[in-house]
Amino acid sequence: MLDSLSQRLAKVVKTLRGEARLTEQNTQEMLREIRIALLEADVALPVVRDFVAKIKEKALGQEVLQSLSPGQALVGIVNRELTELMGGQTAELDLATQPPAIVLMAGLQGAGKTTTVGKLAKWLREQKKKKVLTVSCDVYRPAAIEQLRTVSEQAGADFFPSSADQKPEAIARAAVEWARNHYHDVLLVDTAGRLAIDEQMMTEIKALHAAIRPIETLFVVDSMQGQDAVNTARAFNEALPLTGVVLTKLDGDQRGGAALSVKAITGKPIKFAGVGEKLTGLEPFYPDRMANRILGMGDIVSLVEQAQQSVDAASAQDLANKIKSGNRFDLNDFLTQLQQMKKMGGLSGLLDKLPAQFQQAAGQADMSKAETEMRRMQGIIHSMTPAERAKPDQIKASRKRRIAAGAGVGVQEVNRLLAQYDQMAGMFKKMQKGGLAKMLRSMKGGMPGMR
Repeated sequence: MLDSLSQRLAKVVKTLRGEARLTEQNTQEMLREIRIALLEADVALPVVRDFVAKIKEKALGQEVLQSLSPGQALVGIVNRELTELMGGQTAELDLATQPPAIVLMAGLQGAGKTTTVGKLAKWLREQKKKKVLTVSCDVYRPAAIEQLRTVSEQAGADFFPSSADQKPEAIARAAVEWARNHYHDVLLVDTAGRLAIDEQMMTEIKALHAAIRPIETLFVVDSMQGQDAVNTARAFNEALPLTGVVLTKLDGDQRGGAALSVKAITGKPIKFAGVGEKLTGLEPFYPDRMANRILGMGDIVSLVEQAQQSVDAASAQDLANKIKSGNRFDLNDFLTQLQQMKKMGGLSGLLDKLPAQFQQAAGQADMSKAETEMRRMQGIIHSMTPAERAKPDQIKASRKRRIAAGAGVGVQEVNRLLAQYDQMAGMFKKMQKGGLAKMLRSMKGGMPGMR
């Protein structure tokens, strides 16, 4: 997420922290690096100018000049200004209205509106305990209605059917009435998009907005669009009373300038960030946490929250009880740990939220290779019998050949898996004996792909 920008700004931060005092020369060099980093990330030029001007003004102010550590004081200023640029305070979804609370999703075709509706429906159900209804008013794109039906079912939300021969306004009004009569808390309205902004689309969505009067009008924008995202955001903001922005595909963008530009251009807060294709890939947008991540400081709070949501508490408790009782850690437990890590976004998802020094320590590892190895390990364990998983010691040469053939890998891959299992089993054995310090030392190089 924002890899290129994060790497450059993290380097600037590291340099600044080492400065015993600030001079006009090193301040200018720092501002130049920040300007280049932002422009390379495709941040809009007016936004870059304003951002750098604010930092320069405060860098020459009393706060920095009177500080015992000017470099660190300046890092604090960059962090605060970056947070402010992305909205400052966290903006929550406003659902405080007579049910149903109507949320209208707007944006260009391909921005990920329909998938975002599914993600938001799942988030509202699981995090806010809301009864959600979805409806598609996209009567132009082939299979758009069926796509929303599918993602709604996957999200566990109710779906209001519509067809291509209906008018968008009629569909929306009928959905509102249905939601009201069936006691839905939230109605999510998916709208039609185009490949580019046109008058017909804007006229239609204005009429749709006037017909249903949503409490939230969210602009869904593809963060990989760069400067185009800014122009699109400006056009939608002029046509509709937007209440917030959803950034999609933030995990697939090396530049991510839209994340830093869209709030400044529209004046509307970023409320959610979409990552990945899975319906769990939607996160509330926290400007301060994102600023920390961009500056290489990590986002431990989000990591802990992600763990709380993703980790199966019952499985974790079972494993804790097993260790406490002295029972041996087996391959079923090992498989559970791999699956839990996958739920949390895999190695790359975890690494993305760690501070820069931890990311650098793991920098020698190829994350995509590590993710592939984790999937291969799960496949190997699934090729074993229940008895072999429970008692790995019985897996000898002939069994290894059968397991390897079943998983479609070489015997050496099975041997590697068993070696890593032995290492982790040894860690848990030390935990049973209370040898925590020894256990931590033994963890070095224990994760797949991180050796």
